[in-house]
Amino acid sequence: MTDTKVVHITTVHHPLDPRITLKECRSLAETGYDVTLIAKEAENVPETIHGVKYDPFKQTGKRFVSMFVSPFKVYKKAKEYQADVYHIHDPELLPVGYFLKKQGNVVIYDVHEDYETGIVTRDYFNQPVRKLLSKIFKAVETVTSKKMNVILAEKYYQEKYPQGVCVLNYPILENQPYTEVERDFNNASALLYTGNVTEDRGALQHALFPAIDNSISVTLIGRCPKDLYLAMKNVAGAAAERLQVIGVNEYIAKDDIDEMYARDGWLAGVAMFPDSPHYERKELTKFFEYMLAGLPVVCTNMPEWKAFIDRHDCGLTAEPDNPDDLRQVLETLRNNPERAKEMGINGRNAVKKELHWGIQEQLLLDSYARFIKKEKGEPS
Repeated sequence: MTDTKVVHITTVHHPLDPRITLKECRSLAETGYDVTLIAKEAENVPETIHGVKYDPFKQTGKRFVSMFVSPFKVYKKAKEYQADVYHIHDPELLPVGYFLKKQGNVVIYDVHEDYETGIVTRDYFNQPVRKLLSKIFKAVETVTSKKMNVILAEKYYQEKYPQGVCVLNYPILENQPYTEVERDFNNASALLYTGNVTEDRGALQHALFPAIDNSISVTLIGRCPKDLYLAMKNVAGAAAERLQVIGVNEYIAKDDIDEMYARDGWLAGVAMFPDSPHYERKELTKFFEYMLAGLPVVCTNMPEWKAFIDRHDCGLTAEPDNPDDLRQVLETLRNNPERAKEMGINGRNAVKKELHWGIQEQLLLDSYARFIKKEKGEPS
């Protein structure tokens, strides 16, 4: 298999992105594929990551400019590899994938998000630009993705891409520092949020927790813009000293997040997102990580989220902008430590049984073998 060259390309994600690099690329490299990752320059990233060669490019200007300039840069790099498989991870790379496909390569389009609704929520563009970009994306995707192989990060994306193969973003079980931590909820009073900190991911709702309950502290770990951090402190008010944000204007490595999961004293993992069509059907990666860490999940009561939590009996849901509802959830967990522990155990067991990367890894490898055979005209 070592003669099969694979190039993963991203212009948006960090080169240590958990899905792209630590799961997909690593799994392919460990199986014997010759894997290269083309991604933007970043500090403290080695030349080889778990057997994956890292080929950085220098990003140009602000996000809007980069959207149009970076694809040209990575296309030039990608062609030089003369790879057997090209795996793209961002919608702005669809034209790159289209031209690589025209040259007879296996091209995989990895759909991480519902980009059509996601673009509209991005705060680095004003509203008219977001709507325009959403329409442009839909038109470009319709033309370019038809002949590509498609991998999906969410099950419901198959409604839009019926030919797509689901490779879900479940957590890795092996070598995690928090998978066997024995939780004691008797004196737990801290809430944990992991991942990028943005308004559409509930930053202001999470900042409200210390203000509505004098015994609660909240830690958020993930990249957070400084202006949003200041807004969160303002929301917390007099309770701001019990609001901690790790990652103001900086990227936080997955290892640092995993170490945070391993700590004692957490009452729950939170995902109190405001209602949004972009998130309402997603099964957040942080859900599975909270569950694997043995923590109850406290999240918004959007119907599909509530159904997921109820199905696994692994947490509680609430109305994100209702302080009384939020306070009641916290009191329920704090006043019932054995029940909180039971929810944590239920979640951990569900992940270990069926919601982990080992199962998804095999789907990825099987899909690669099938895509390559199809391109060669061999029976799958």
